[in-house]
Amino acid sequence: MSKRRGYRDGGIDQRSEKSWRLRYRINGRRFAKTVHGTKSEAQKALRDLLHAGDTGEHVAPDKMTLGQWIEHWVSIGCPGNKRRKQVGQRSLEGYEQLLRRHVVPVLGDRPLQQIEPSEIDKLYVALNDKLSARTAHHVHTVLGACVGAAHRTGRLARNPMLRLAKVPSPCEADHGMVLEEEQLLALIRGFKGSALFPIVAVAAFTGARRNEILALRWDDLDAAKRTLRIERAVEDTDTYGLRIKDPKTERGKRTIGIDVDLLALLVAQRQRHLQIMAGVPDGAPVDLSLVKLPTGALMFPNPPGPSESFSFTRLRTPRNTTKEFVRKATGLGFKGLRFHDLRGTHETHLLDKGMPVAAVAARCGHDPAIMLRSYAKRTRKADDSIVAVIGALSKGALQ
Repeated sequence: MSKRRGYRDGGIDQRSEKSWRLRYRINGRRFAKTVHGTKSEAQKALRDLLHAGDTGEHVAPDKMTLGQWIEHWVSIGCPGNKRRKQVGQRSLEGYEQLLRRHVVPVLGDRPLQQIEPSEIDKLYVALNDKLSARTAHHVHTVLGACVGAAHRTGRLARNPMLRLAKVPSPCEADHGMVLEEEQLLALIRGFKGSALFPIVAVAAFTGARRNEILALRWDDLDAAKRTLRIERAVEDTDTYGLRIKDPKTERGKRTIGIDVDLLALLVAQRQRHLQIMAGVPDGAPVDLSLVKLPTGALMFPNPPGPSESFSFTRLRTPRNTTKEFVRKATGLGFKGLRFHDLRGTHETHLLDKGMPVAAVAARCGHDPAIMLRSYAKRTRKADDSIVAVIGALSKGALQ
């Protein structure tokens, strides 16, 4: 026989050593809820429930499990706590994978409203043994957004994520490497003759992202003004495959200036496409002024395979592009260089040469603060310049 103690409009039944069933009334309705812990903790939980009823913040007990809530949260687009907007398809698939792989097997069957902070703490301890610190932090961030949405929408009276003993640290992000000017030129020359040569050149001298470059169309180039318009990117998802998407933010849409050498390279690339469209071989003396490329023709479409015809609008796979780049760069002596490092190199050199932060950020579609935190790394030449300036200031003062 369990011992029962009345408590205002509710009562507490002890079910086992550290398990208690709370019975209470809110607006004439009866509710029951099981909590785990000491008796005093159960009493406090009951007081909180009754107080929530008085203030109109009471959340009725629900049998939905954390796994079921995760499925619902993913189905509505993984809205965040602040913006409350649906994320992009690629991000959605990544969030779903993190939760299903690392959270659902451990806590998926637990009732959502009974999840305790200590259970999440134990989950993180286990993840630290098998995941990198940064991946564990990503799990925490996504789970926090998921559980936070449950709290915001009234599924949870209290957010257990706010009472964790310790959260995974993101540690320092890997910002990759920054090439010196001589190294950058050697890399670009090494790609001459390769199908990736113009793509690498655009990345190195515009700072555009890989997926933005692969989405460039010929009507984005204004040869007269020497500008390049960037307003879309390629997205590779499991659900929809390759497709075009808008940038994450409005600052991602931008028009940037390009130098005469890069312009000449792109014009030559366009001439080759016009020759393909006209069906004439390279170097043939043919007037191409009346030849028109198809609407939406890409600057860098996917190369045709064996027995395939050339398509001007077939998207190039981003991952394959990166693999080709890494393989070629490694062969040139740049082991560990990522395609994205060309963007960081571009930004860093502009900053090192005194270009305004706001101007560089606008050129690359960045938030200025994020750009400085993520990309503004010192090069040896920049450090030498700083030493020279300090030397001029201190000349004679220390003698």
